[in-house]
Order: sequence, then C-alpha cells, then structure tokens
Amino acid sequence: MYDLHVHSTASDGLLNPEELLVRAEEIGLKGLAITDHDTVHGIEEAYAFLTTNPLSLQFIPGIEMNTELDENEVHILGYFIDYHNSRLLHRLEEIREARWDRARKMVYRLKSMGLAISFEQVEKLAQGDLIGRPHVARALTEKGYVFSVKEAFDKFIGKGRPAYVPRYKFLPREAIELIKSAGGVPILAHPGLLPNAELVYEIINLGIAGLEVYYPEHTPQQIGRFLQLCQQFNLLVTGGSDFHGTGRHESRNRLGCSGIDVNEFNLLCEYHHGKQITID
Repeated sequence: MYDLHVHSTASDGLLNPEELLVRAEEIGLKGLAITDHDTVHGIEEAYAFLTTNPLSLQFIPGIEMNTELDENEVHILGYFIDYHNSRLLHRLEEIREARWDRARKMVYRLKSMGLAISFEQVEKLAQGDLIGRPHVARALTEKGYVFSVKEAFDKFIGKGRPAYVPRYKFLPREAIELIKSAGGVPILAHPGLLPNAELVYEIINLGIAGLEVYYPEHTPQQIGRFLQLCQQFNLLVTGGSDFHGTGRHESRNRLGCSGIDVNEFNLLCEYHHGKQITID
C-alpha cells in the first residue's frame, strides 16, 4: 500500500515528518507521500531523517495546494515536486503571509466577541510556518469555548460564521501550473468532497493528471464513478488517507487506511518520468 496523502506538523498534522516515516514503516507501507498544505518545509526534514535512518519504504515529496473555484474549495495534490523550485517557493511564501494575516484577523474578531484567545496561542499550536483555521479551532477548544474542532467551525470560524474571514484567492489553474513547473504531477484531491460532478469535469479540463480515487470518505459508488472517469480521460488513479494524526476528526485518523497498490504507483512513476501511459 502507498499512502499518498499525509500531513505533518509543517502544516496541520500532529506528527512530525520523522514520526510519520517511522510509523509508516512500522505498519508496513511500501510508500508514503507527505503532502502538507501550501508548504514544502516538511520534505526537507523527511529527507534529512532518511539520510541517517534509511527505511525500506519509498518517500514521495508532495504538497496539497488549497485553491478556490466559484466559491468552492478545491485541493490540488502534487507529487514528485522539486521542493527547491524558486517559482514555487516564492508563491508559497505569498500564500503563507496571506494565511497569517487571515489568522490574525480571525483572532481579532473572536476577541471582539469576548473570547479570550491570543494570536500567540494560535501561533504555538501551528508549530510550523503554516497557520490555518484548524489551529484557531484548537485554540478555542483549549480555552473551553467549544468541545471540538468541528464545533469551533460550526459556531465561529466556518463560512458564514461571525469570525470567518475569506481566504486568499488562489485558483486551481495556477496550482496545476505551479506543480507542473516544479516537475510534479498534479492530482485532484478527494473529488467526492466537491459539491457537484460539473466541478470535477472543470478541473479535468484544466489539465489535471489524475484523481484521488481512493479516499476514506468516498463511497463505493463514488470510487466506481471516479475509476470510470480516469479510464475515460486517461487519468492517473491515486489514493491516500489524508492522515492528520490519531484522535483527529472524521475517518482520517488512520495512517494507511486508504491508498493505491504497486501497479497504480508504478503508473504514477512512469507518468512522472515522461512515459506515455494508458489507464486500463
């Protein structure tokens, strides 16, 4: 099993890259992709660990880029990226600064509502360079204002809630082009979470290379439909757990609970190396 969708402390995961690699090895995964949100900082740490602690599994440098299209959140995964690519790094820095500004504004709104959380508390929870609403939600949970991250979103920081601040606009087309320019393979993450099929077709037409077919929250019917789309448009099939750490919300708390087999992974590698592939 190759789990190609995992988050570390570099974004909103609870385990650092070293801990993720060790756990993946322990449970027998053949490959692991760290795909943090809008940052590549976890990749460097992973390679540094592997230099002195070689493992049998294959490590894939990746990213998950958060974009928006027609007010819908669309996530684009990128595999085998050159994480030193200057164009990519420059754009990620702009996104990082926008995220921090957004978090500050949310904290300010929560304070004005009488909720005594501080930006320093949120910053500490973020650990890395990337900060997001989950960190604000965890700060609210720590202070006892809500019982869970989900409740924090539902009551305070979800779209339409009183402390919500709109995200920085970043389009799927640019994310796809950035990943390609960095030598990577762009994949549409969890298409089953998108509100309608038309949006999936629209992303396919933007030049995506594949779909994340296997995902913990996809139903068997959705998996079947996405497999058909991959065959119809000659797209790659990928999959991953979207692991953020044990104890996190929903079903995404088991590393390796979703992924792809060696044949699907080899097709991904062949595509990356520029070979013509056909999805059977």
